[in-house]
Amino acid sequence: MEDDPVVRLEGIEKSFFGVPVLRGVDLSLHAGEVHALVGENGAGKSTLLKVLAGVHRPDSGRIVVRDEEVTFASPRDAQAAGIAIIHQEFTLLEHRTVAENVFLGREPVRRGQVDRRALEADTRRLLDWLGEDGIEPGTEVARLSVARKQVVEIVKALSADARVLAMDEPTAALADNEVELLYGLVRRLRDRGIAILYVSHRMREVFDLSSRITVLKDGAFVTCAPTADLDTDQVVRHMVGRPLETLYPERTGVPGAVRIALRGAGNERVRNLTFDVRAGEIVGLAGLQGSGRSAIARAIWGVEPFTTGTVELDGVPTRVTGPRTAVRKGIGYVTEDRKGEGLALRQSVRDNALLVRRAACRGAVARQAADLTRLLGEVGVVARGPHQEVRYLSGGNQQKVVLGKWLAVRPRVLIVDEPTRGVDVGAKQALYRLLRGLADDGMAILMISSELPELIGMSDRILVMHEGALAGELPAGADEETVMALATGHGAAA
Repeated sequence: MEDDPVVRLEGIEKSFFGVPVLRGVDLSLHAGEVHALVGENGAGKSTLLKVLAGVHRPDSGRIVVRDEEVTFASPRDAQAAGIAIIHQEFTLLEHRTVAENVFLGREPVRRGQVDRRALEADTRRLLDWLGEDGIEPGTEVARLSVARKQVVEIVKALSADARVLAMDEPTAALADNEVELLYGLVRRLRDRGIAILYVSHRMREVFDLSSRITVLKDGAFVTCAPTADLDTDQVVRHMVGRPLETLYPERTGVPGAVRIALRGAGNERVRNLTFDVRAGEIVGLAGLQGSGRSAIARAIWGVEPFTTGTVELDGVPTRVTGPRTAVRKGIGYVTEDRKGEGLALRQSVRDNALLVRRAACRGAVARQAADLTRLLGEVGVVARGPHQEVRYLSGGNQQKVVLGKWLAVRPRVLIVDEPTRGVDVGAKQALYRLLRGLADDGMAILMISSELPELIGMSDRILVMHEGALAGELPAGADEETVMALATGHGAAA
């Protein structure tokens, strides 16, 4: 790591409509460094990234690039200064090639036409420089995995001579095996002298990759320290202002009768599934992406129904042919894609919270409205009011609204797929307590998660999937190595 910073943000202040969002924030980035930026949702991380990227101009403070004070009037100015942001949502054109995306708007021209040979050769050189030989410049982007698309975004930034990369929750949509690929990519970028600002809620990634950690809280700078001088508890205490002594709540209830049982169930994606979930129990479902975890959830809920075997609810064989049938039978489903499938983003908190209840119970609108305050209080949604559009809530509060709409109908079985994706550590604790409380009240919960510490900390039992079939069942408190061994097909069935 070089002694002199590539970029310095000094005393950055930013307000919107008179509300302070950033208050005197300092941050420096060095070449060959991975610098983690952490904080709860609403701490100001995204706004700081947008200031760095030229999307927002700070009200006060200054940005210094290579010892020269600069003013960014637009993202183009930031790009010209060698700064690029890798967003959670990719900005790629799916039906164009890798090379066309990398040099979009800057294509090499020969005799008045795009020089496709030079276009692909230049892209190949950048991929080789990164050590990425698994991507061909002529491949259509739509055919790439999420991890490979992320590589293309990074190569696109490097093609514009970026020397600073800010990565916003880069593993949010990645499977476990793809996270390791990203680790390798980040380290190669670091070793090649790129300054990396790494924004993540996942403490393991922060400690695995970064050399320094900066913590924000309520828009203000809290601390910056070498990663080696901190531990997870200290970082969390800085983030939330209090210690989280027990992230995962205690199991106080005793599982009751079998609420839902699969007997030899299968379809095109999964096969011969036999397991049950009891009332008062949280059963974790682990496995690599593509192993069939989410396919089980969608089949139980009737989106892609089982075609073989049987499903029993409270001991009675039943057939779920679609989501409406599932709701009537008392099955709820929190999808992994809350923005795309779980919420109507441009509708209010109220309308989203009552969405399932209105579909399941026609009429009784007055009673629904009367229950709304109790419902939102029960899940702990923080919003300006029930009429605020849900798209303006933090990720944690959006997820609470998704859970709230199911609590409005009190399902017997609740399936939650990636319940804390993109949610900060404080909101995670609240969601964990909510889920454990539902289980203690007798609900049967099937929980899918890519975060193994979360699955192990929350589950009463863990089922592990491998290539569309159950690889084994593990008790509460199983270690990560055993879970991964089963998930990769290298463990003995338990």
